[in-house]
Amino acid sequence: MAQEAYASRNPDTLHADVLSEGRKACYNARDAFYACLEKASDKTPTEIASVGLLYPSECKGMRTEFVKHCRASWVKHFDRQYCRSRRVQRLLDDKDSRPGPLTLPQPYTFKPPS
Repeated sequence: MAQEAYASRNPDTLHADVLSEGRKACYNARDAFYACLEKASDKTPTEIASVGLLYPSECKGMRTEFVKHCRASWVKHFDRQYCRSRRVQRLLDDKDSRPGPLTLPQPYTFKPPS
């Protein structure tokens, strides 16, 4: 029923963004934006994207191209995917600097000799 309602609203509409050329343009814009993020990772992020992604103003033009070439749901998906991979990478990189398991103080079962 949902497909019938959608088909009746857009019977002859061709969505160019899901065709091969549209996907390639979207992926190229995505890759350029995330490469800019990696390159400018030492800069202070000043702009806010979807799902809490912060990016520096140097990447603002690439972000607008990314949003222009991709569907909003794809942009949100790619932002989530990027944030997730960064979080996992940060956890993996931080593993070596972490101390080992915590040793909790053990309760005394015997009275200390006095």
